[in-house]
Amino acid sequence: MKLGEIIAFILYFVIVLTVGIYFFMKNRNGGEKDYFLGGRNMGGLVAALSAGASDMSAWVLMGLPGAICILGLGQVWISIGLIIGTICAWIFVAPKLRRYAIKAGDAITIPQYLSNRVNAKNNVLRITCAVIFVIAYCVYTASSISACGTLFELVTGGAINKTTGMIISAIVIGVYTLLGGFNAVCWTDFFQGMLMLAALLILPIIALFIINSDGFTSVGTVITSDSYFNLLSTGKFDYKSIVDIFSGLAWGLGYFGMPHIIVRYISIKSEREMRKSQIVGSSWTTIICIMASVVAVVCHEYFGDYINGDNKEQVFILLARAIVPGVLSGILISAVVAASMSTADSQLLAASSSFSSDIYKSTIKKDATDKQMLNMGRITVIVVLVVALVIALLPGTGGIMGLVESAWAIFGSAFGPVVLLSLYFRKLNYVGAVSSIITGFVVSVVWMYTLAPITGIYELIPGFILSLIVAIVVSLLTKAPEKEVTDIFDEVSKMTYKEEVQKELNA
Repeated sequence: MKLGEIIAFILYFVIVLTVGIYFFMKNRNGGEKDYFLGGRNMGGLVAALSAGASDMSAWVLMGLPGAICILGLGQVWISIGLIIGTICAWIFVAPKLRRYAIKAGDAITIPQYLSNRVNAKNNVLRITCAVIFVIAYCVYTASSISACGTLFELVTGGAINKTTGMIISAIVIGVYTLLGGFNAVCWTDFFQGMLMLAALLILPIIALFIINSDGFTSVGTVITSDSYFNLLSTGKFDYKSIVDIFSGLAWGLGYFGMPHIIVRYISIKSEREMRKSQIVGSSWTTIICIMASVVAVVCHEYFGDYINGDNKEQVFILLARAIVPGVLSGILISAVVAASMSTADSQLLAASSSFSSDIYKSTIKKDATDKQMLNMGRITVIVVLVVALVIALLPGTGGIMGLVESAWAIFGSAFGPVVLLSLYFRKLNYVGAVSSIITGFVVSVVWMYTLAPITGIYELIPGFILSLIVAIVVSLLTKAPEKEVTDIFDEVSKMTYKEEVQKELNA
């Protein structure tokens, strides 16, 4: 147990709780739009780093470096896919989605936006989305809670076991999310994003200096296969290498359907702030993905065969503890906690806003007041946290990377195609949207448990493709969308950055 690390941990938790309390006091009289979307008034820098931090959970500091460290650069295609995906999302989805969400009934959740976009006459679309949200977010949040539990056990030398650590983390995440809502989540994500960036820039650079110094000896025996530094996972252009490339790149498709990420696009307050977000958000994710891969290679050289299947997800933590003093080590390790929490809080809020707005208010209590909406949202946060904690405690859940991989595929398959088509396919209608979402969800889950182990193909690929095809075919074969729907589509399609900025200046 290192006292410096524990002090850094405690300080970190105090800061995030303080942020939650601050925004609770500041916005306690605000309505659902303030709690769930920050009043659609987020600055470009905060929104960009919040989107990035809520995207890059503990897997980017634990799961991904561990996989690359053990298996080699053939796993780096995930990073490449994420870089391409986030840049495309910021360019082709973010600005248009923000404009469309405002025009389509000033939507504050993705299900609400999709329902307004196709002018749904009933609540089936919103309820379907909300149910899938809650299911997938329980799995996704479980990965973050599991990572926090592992960190508690490591930092305290076993004085706090993983189970207790997970419970403590769940309570802290729940408290500041319940209190501060979207503003608290975004601002804690902002600081967490900065901490993650600093940790990934500092740690591998220090380690490289140590490795290249005279007298350095690796902790274990460095065994480097002929294919380790080859971008082809097997070292040759065969079936497995091709599958690994396409499966890695497919991670980028997930960005088009991640509700907790794309809702940040809607929250940005102006076109000019959007432009800042595009630059900062794309740059941040690119640097994070590159440096996570660098950390993996550095750990391979530093630890050798000391890293194995049992401790591969601890490579970043082991490196931090090996090369920097206690307090600094604690600060760097806190970056992993930051990665976990910044994703978990965003997922909780997305699930909360969707359930309270898209199920509770639209179906159960249509005349619900703002206070009742907020209370239901907070109850949803607690329920999702408890279920996620149970999932994290179950044996054989697949580890951090496995949990994230499953949830990422579900979201990307179910919502990625319909979000893209809502912005670029004029003939998308209600039946096409519902069919697409259900198809993507079912295909990804079924493939995950049946054909994925056999083929090695990531379930996001067939899920996304079939969901896209179904949306287009069903929309073309069924009743065309109403004129008011196509009129709004045409209006949004004609909007340009310069014109919108000029309108903001004139206002």
